[in-house]
Amino acid sequence: MGSRLRLATVNVNGIRAAFRKGMGDWLPGRDVDILALQEVRASTDDIEGLLGPDWSVLHDPATAKGRAGVALASRRAAHIHRVDLGPTDFDSAGRWLEADYDVDGTLVTVVSTYVHSGEVDTPKQVEKWTFLDAMTERLPELRAHNELAVVVGDLNVGHTPLDIKNWKGNVKRAGFLPRERAYFDRFFGPEGEPVEGVDGSTGEGLGWVDVGRRAAGEVDGPYTWWSWRGQAFDNDTGWRIDYQMATPALADRVTNYAVDRADAYDKRWSDHTPVVVDYDI
Repeated sequence: MGSRLRLATVNVNGIRAAFRKGMGDWLPGRDVDILALQEVRASTDDIEGLLGPDWSVLHDPATAKGRAGVALASRRAAHIHRVDLGPTDFDSAGRWLEADYDVDGTLVTVVSTYVHSGEVDTPKQVEKWTFLDAMTERLPELRAHNELAVVVGDLNVGHTPLDIKNWKGNVKRAGFLPRERAYFDRFFGPEGEPVEGVDGSTGEGLGWVDVGRRAAGEVDGPYTWWSWRGQAFDNDTGWRIDYQMATPALADRVTNYAVDRADAYDKRWSDHTPVVVDYDI
């Protein structure tokens, strides 16, 4: 057996608010090695102050203050990190952060990403298409860079009807559009083979593994996001939009997958829940 790498990802919906609501109670007991955060909405100093001196923090803030923002916090320093994604005229700031970590002599590449939520027939959806196109281009490059790579975060797309409780009511809404889901058909399709997307499009499979779906099997959920409104959380009317998406070589090293759903509505510190995966490196 090698070293256990525990990687947790969560959209914190504002890290300062999350800590006020109880994130600081969750984190110490989880023994996390690398923590990927999305929608940080804070400064690097804020993140470092909340997490404390034991963490090495990388942060890619959004261009607009108080928006988006992704971070990687680790017990070990990263060797190198990259933040650019997509065309040079495309603003991906606060949405894509790559880092290489030395895990006892083995290099592991981790990406924290926050895909646009989108909105049908608006510029927000155009930005989402551009981002998904850029991901499609970058994923093979990541595999070529390191066979042990994982992309984690709030990807803002439910891939199949198993990923959304009320999927029939959302087929024409951002987050479950057939064209969006077709990207994921290709992400998770057999590498190099033709893949027909749910929208009828065709493309080449990229061969990445949806760690959550592999772990859970063909069941509803387990969901990772619930609206704050109504009884969504209590009724488990959720969406599975937070992923750990690994190369096959790294996916084969998964030893445990967990969705840290709060015990009760009033115990939540974000509208998302952490997704925590152990890898044997």
